[in-house]
Amino acid sequence: CERPLEPSFGCLIQIVLFSFSPVGVSPVKVEMPALSPTMEEGSIVKWLKKEGEAVAAGDALCEIETDKAVVTMESNEDGIMAKILMEEGSRNVRLGTLIALMVEEGQDWKHVEVPHLDAAGPPSTDAVVPPAAPSPARPPKPVVSGLLRLSPAARHILNTHGVDAKLATPTGRRGLITKEDALNLLKKSPVPKPARAAAAPRPVPSPASTPPPSGSRPNIPPLSVPGKPGAPGTFTEIPASNVRRVIAQRLTQSKTTIPHAYASVDCDMAAVMHLRKDLAKEQIKVSVNDFIIKAAAVTLKEMPEVNVTWSGDGPRALDSIHISVAVATDKGLITPIIKDAADKGVQEISANVKALAQKARDGKLLPEEYQGGSFSISNLGMFGISGFSAVINPPQACILAIGTSRSELRLCEDDQTLSTQQLMTVTLSSDGRLVDDELASRFLDKFRGNLEHPQRMALA
Repeated sequence: CERPLEPSFGCLIQIVLFSFSPVGVSPVKVEMPALSPTMEEGSIVKWLKKEGEAVAAGDALCEIETDKAVVTMESNEDGIMAKILMEEGSRNVRLGTLIALMVEEGQDWKHVEVPHLDAAGPPSTDAVVPPAAPSPARPPKPVVSGLLRLSPAARHILNTHGVDAKLATPTGRRGLITKEDALNLLKKSPVPKPARAAAAPRPVPSPASTPPPSGSRPNIPPLSVPGKPGAPGTFTEIPASNVRRVIAQRLTQSKTTIPHAYASVDCDMAAVMHLRKDLAKEQIKVSVNDFIIKAAAVTLKEMPEVNVTWSGDGPRALDSIHISVAVATDKGLITPIIKDAADKGVQEISANVKALAQKARDGKLLPEEYQGGSFSISNLGMFGISGFSAVINPPQACILAIGTSRSELRLCEDDQTLSTQQLMTVTLSSDGRLVDDELASRFLDKFRGNLEHPQRMALA
């Protein structure tokens, strides 16, 4: 009588197991955002949330290196971090690329549906898959299509030996090429390294057997081999950061599309030096550059026709005066902004410059702290540079290059006597489409007047 119960009991077990089998959870996609107007790709510096960790709107998810600085990416939604698709150190990740997955609160993050990589990566991934079909001996590489992911050790080994990373079989998590993968590739295919070495000395024996005729060109040096410094004709490839690449693009764009015009003038710094000493006695420490920023901002307020930018349709007059100050960092040049500089005192400008310069060197500038300037200042006087011409920062119309101050003997026209003056050369680079030579000359003349009479700036 117990036999008829066995099938029904077994069916009951199957039904219960089927009803509790995990179902894929629809993810909330986290994509590489545009954190600056000129950003085209970014690099994952550090993840601030781990898989399975709760995320609230406004929480910091990760740090991303943009074309300007390292910016913290914040979450727009509440949920749980379910899957990190781009690990720390992933470089040159294009905008819109899927970097992580989240799920809503209360959902099982371990059962999140992970989309195919071809849906998250660039559309050119399908073109890489067909060539792998003719080689049956080699296992398929579903992750290597599109962006290669290498550990630092593997990248160093492959670059040193000049081996293509696409030939490696990734065994790490999510298609990461590890150090062991690189070493295994060298053991299987040690051909590329001697092939380059053998190709280099081939042209050498021919001139040794027959002396070169008189007037002939010198022998061609050996082929350059990356990763072997010291030998003649060799070089070492240095990977460019996002900041360096964007600086190169912007400088090339500026010099090739903007008609630069240059004008220089000498400013007498005696009054500024004397005022700095008086302020120092009252424990107020300000720099010469702070007075220069104030003088430029006041001059722009007096001459609004210079406070313009160039857009695709033509000139655009600006309502605010935001001075961009060039700051040198280890990753490149960046220009944090002193907002509404004409309405601030020299002491407040000094405090803003110090704070922004430190944030720039630490890579902690926010996008609104380096975007939207109307006029740039680059000062190399502290390095002893007497004068130079700076490159305009588009879409701005002008940039002021500051040299060092120097002592010179000048003839006083009133009593025909010689006196020592502290002179500083400033050079204005202007966009000829917006600021012609006459307007640039009037700007420099008014700027010099404001700087040589600091009390005038307080009344502006």
